[in-house]
Amino acid sequence: MSAAAPQTGAPPARRAAPFAKRVRRELRVRALLLLLPLLSRLPHRAGVALGAAAGWLAWFLAPRHRRAALEHLAIAFPDRDPHWRARVGRASFANLGRSALELLAMERLDLARTVQFDPGSLETMVAAHAEGRGVVAISCHLDNWELLARSVAAAGLPVATVAREAQDRRLTALLERARASTGILSLWRNDPVAARAFIRHLRAGGVAAALIDQDTDVAGHFVPFFGREAFTPRAPADLALRLGAAVVFARIRRVAPAVHRITISRLAVPSSGDREADSRALTATATEAIENDVRARPDQWVWMHRRWRTRRGTIR
Repeated sequence: MSAAAPQTGAPPARRAAPFAKRVRRELRVRALLLLLPLLSRLPHRAGVALGAAAGWLAWFLAPRHRRAALEHLAIAFPDRDPHWRARVGRASFANLGRSALELLAMERLDLARTVQFDPGSLETMVAAHAEGRGVVAISCHLDNWELLARSVAAAGLPVATVAREAQDRRLTALLERARASTGILSLWRNDPVAARAFIRHLRAGGVAAALIDQDTDVAGHFVPFFGREAFTPRAPADLALRLGAAVVFARIRRVAPAVHRITISRLAVPSSGDREADSRALTATATEAIENDVRARPDQWVWMHRRWRTRRGTIR
């Protein structure tokens, strides 16, 4: 049997949300903006407690997302019983709520008390940066990924993040201001100059961070994730190979309600001479590392995301 031809383009663009959904989204955004002055001033522990309660409530009030989370947990953990999956799914919603409240109060958080680096992790990032070829920092939506970027930037490293814009431009502006407060440069995928800015940042020796554990409308590779092919963004691997940048895997996990720990490790960059094969291999290696961390802390990943949405044959 012949091997299937590789498909690395972008999936079809998603359709606009229905009117009723847009109205609900607008009401949620307005409510958030109205409450923001109060929520952003809550003490850290009170904020994460409120966020956990909101996430727990969302588990019951958002049946579509709850069903998606349970479906994906069944794919990832087929040997676990339904009660375990429900418990993990509910905990992941609660953790997302904690992270959301932390994001609202990001500028007031005491990072020295809130975030710890595993021994050798910050040194690994500093050493990679000192090589002067730029650093591609691959990460994932585990725990509070915004705190991860902020902590690395607070250590004095020049960080740029590449991400999809929020569904509302006002939320995008909030994210950009929060990141800029610690010197993080925000690059948005839909911005036509983002790719060039990403390359300039790397060529200047900066740290360019990208989350690759979601199925988005960008070019990618199909690589294994929990035993299934998952369409995974390829740009970080492509640019690391093109520019000769160092590659690290950075992740964060919550070790107490208001305390996080960061681990950073180097990833080996393939050099077979076949740029396409090397890009796929590096993307697969990073995705395997992500899977291992998600397996270790499944309660802190975003199970409601449709990670296996794109299939072969649907790529443009």
